[in-house]
Amino acid sequence: MPRKEGQKRKLLALLQILIRQTDEDHPLSVPRLVELLQAQGIEAERKSIYDDIEALNAMPGQPFEIVQQRGRGGGYYMAGGYFELAELKLLVDAVYASRFITARKSKTLIDKLGHMTSQYRQEALDRKVLVSGRIKSRDEKILYTVDALHAAITAGVQVRFQYCDWDLEKHMAARHGGKDYQVSPWVLVWEGNYYYLIAYTQGGLRHYRVDKIAQVRPLPDTAREGKAEYDAFDVNVYMQQVFGMFNGPLRHVTLKCENRLAGAVIDRFGTAPTLIPVAGQAAFTVTQAVQVSPQFFGWVAGFGGGIEILAPADVRAGMAETLAAQAALYRE
Repeated sequence: MPRKEGQKRKLLALLQILIRQTDEDHPLSVPRLVELLQAQGIEAERKSIYDDIEALNAMPGQPFEIVQQRGRGGGYYMAGGYFELAELKLLVDAVYASRFITARKSKTLIDKLGHMTSQYRQEALDRKVLVSGRIKSRDEKILYTVDALHAAITAGVQVRFQYCDWDLEKHMAARHGGKDYQVSPWVLVWEGNYYYLIAYTQGGLRHYRVDKIAQVRPLPDTAREGKAEYDAFDVNVYMQQVFGMFNGPLRHVTLKCENRLAGAVIDRFGTAPTLIPVAGQAAFTVTQAVQVSPQFFGWVAGFGGGIEILAPADVRAGMAETLAAQAALYRE
């Protein structure tokens, strides 16, 4: 390779070497940096390496610093970077834990994240044991579905798609005989390891699980609707109201809870609701707007009597009917 052409790549090659092959425990001496550049066909002199390191450190807006470690075994290493190791571990865990990302795509994404730090630290990102056995999607089209929905949201246009369910053969089958849904997309949210689309249709906001959406087609000539409804919409409040992402009538429900369940109630509803102590009992009451559904009743039942629905009367009666129906299934 001609010397001039090699010099054009020298700064980038040196930066890549420092990113991938150095950290505070693995500095590289200037002679070794020269050798590694030469292995790529790039001629370099020791003095030029010092000048290049100074130039890289002077780059405006860069998140790293090339630090000199003095003494025996010292040299230069990359400190800082676009991500801290703890941040990369967090991102890797999120990718592994996400059910909608396929195993193959998870590996690809994690390999790419690993190249954002040194090869030595990359080994610490192999954390598959934390989520071994987790069910992963087998369909990579969801990534393109998410991308298409984001593009439509940014463009402010409506979309059409088919909405699917699992059949007994473990295939996704379109609802309503493959009839298209046409909605105005407003936001994507992540809840319970799944992506959901919040969209306006038929006079209100509804949610759709993104991995069940197929064949998304943006409608570039059809403006999005439902701005007033979305402006009045609080996604955080909505996620607190909906249990298991199953809709139901919105009611203000009063619950009596044992004190030991304060953490569970705060985890579910946040810190805004007031927890009112019950006189003479190790319990408190809380009133919260929820969408009443079988999943809500299941959440209450899951605490084995630790939570009781006090009001309104029809929701309390609905809980009793649900428990009675469940008990009937197990009578001899």
